[in-house]
Amino acid sequence: MLPYIQHDGRSHKLFVDGKPYLALGGEIRNSSSSNLSYMEQKVWPHIRELNLNTVIAPVYWELIEPVEGTFSFELVEGLIRQARREQVRLVLLWFGLWKNGMSTYAPAWVKTDSARYFRVRDAFGRPINAISPLCDAAVERDGDALAALMAFLKEFDTEHTVIMIQVENEVGILGSERDFSEQANAGFTQEVPAVISEIYNTGGTWEAALCDQAPELFMAYHYACAVEKIAKKATAVYPLPLYVNAWLDQFPQRPGRFPTGGPVARVMRIWQKAAPSLALLAPDIYASKFLEIYEAFTAADNPLFIPEARCSADSAYNVFAAVGNYDAICFAPFAIEDLHRDENAAALLAGSYGLLGNMSELILSAQGSDREIKGFSQYDVGGEELFFDNYDIYIHYTKNAGCTPTGGGIVIQTGPDEFVMAGMNFRAEFLPKKGERALVDYLYIEEGVFRDNQWLPARRLNGDEYHVRCGTGAYVLKVGVYRYS
Repeated sequence: MLPYIQHDGRSHKLFVDGKPYLALGGEIRNSSSSNLSYMEQKVWPHIRELNLNTVIAPVYWELIEPVEGTFSFELVEGLIRQARREQVRLVLLWFGLWKNGMSTYAPAWVKTDSARYFRVRDAFGRPINAISPLCDAAVERDGDALAALMAFLKEFDTEHTVIMIQVENEVGILGSERDFSEQANAGFTQEVPAVISEIYNTGGTWEAALCDQAPELFMAYHYACAVEKIAKKATAVYPLPLYVNAWLDQFPQRPGRFPTGGPVARVMRIWQKAAPSLALLAPDIYASKFLEIYEAFTAADNPLFIPEARCSADSAYNVFAAVGNYDAICFAPFAIEDLHRDENAAALLAGSYGLLGNMSELILSAQGSDREIKGFSQYDVGGEELFFDNYDIYIHYTKNAGCTPTGGGIVIQTGPDEFVMAGMNFRAEFLPKKGERALVDYLYIEEGVFRDNQWLPARRLNGDEYHVRCGTGAYVLKVGVYRYS
């Protein structure tokens, strides 16, 4: 059974081998998977202890089709064999026409034929090192190459080591608010297409209908249309879930300072309508406002998939809110092979991933069910309140608040009066519902661990240790409570 994403009306889940799958991942650096020996020496040894179950790795059009029409998948085959040996799944990044707003991964025969594969131009008519999304010839060739990769995966990867594909990488234009090529200028003076009219309830030419938003929305539409052509060719061959990722618009929010036209949250509806072959739109998160980004990218029925996050201790805490509050199907720091340089951060992420991975069945069964699940990550607060049906829980963070998190966790209600609490650097206070004249106390507080999704109890806490507290490592507690008056 192929991997797929399912929406049950409450939550999205990624299914692998017919079972819900929580991808606890890491994305490797851009050039790492271009050489199998480098992977053996510099990547796998540094990520084995992180409790990853998924590695996100690039594959490169320039290496797969160095001569037009001649394909080589030796590198991809070797990467899959290595992943199987390491017992991890792969998400492949298709570095094709566009990577970070440029076309540096296109084959030489594309780069050197600027007549056939024309470039984006800025407002002064100067070429930018990016093939235009309005260049149908380039889009067709990119789609053919990705389809060839999918055909290889269909034949070779019968174990479904590869579970998803990212189409391109952080598409959009850097250095210009829109494409000013001859073809783009002609399109900009035309009537907005039906998709845009429907979303924005407007008509007329792009500029007349959308005013100062027109350049960004014009590019979002054309990038989405180009990616849809590529994705449609790919899924016709082998329908793995496909997605695109976004370089987020950060200060200053001016088109061209981030890749204009990429799938940032405010143009999500355009991408969803114009590129229906994509399963989701994914944020690359290097900003500090994680929770706001989670919120924005789960709007409009979009599953939360985080292919890139900071390679730091932050990720060890931020993963809890993503999984617990927003049903994230993947979380992955970027440059994961470098995390070993910070022993503390590596240990923290390994702890978080080990904890979540070993209780993933409980997490996935709670998501979208009547059993409540909540996650939390500390940002600029000393604590926060969680609201459940019969109880409220106040979370006290035990490290100082700051611009980066120092605590986080997840709470799952497993019965009317029973909770599993897991995470780091917090203590919890159970309270009655507001307005309820009752007191709350503990029936039991039990330490333990989940191992392969089975609860293994340890100490029963009482006396001087009669409190719900998760310390610096990754802790799990099972807590029974009751009300009395």
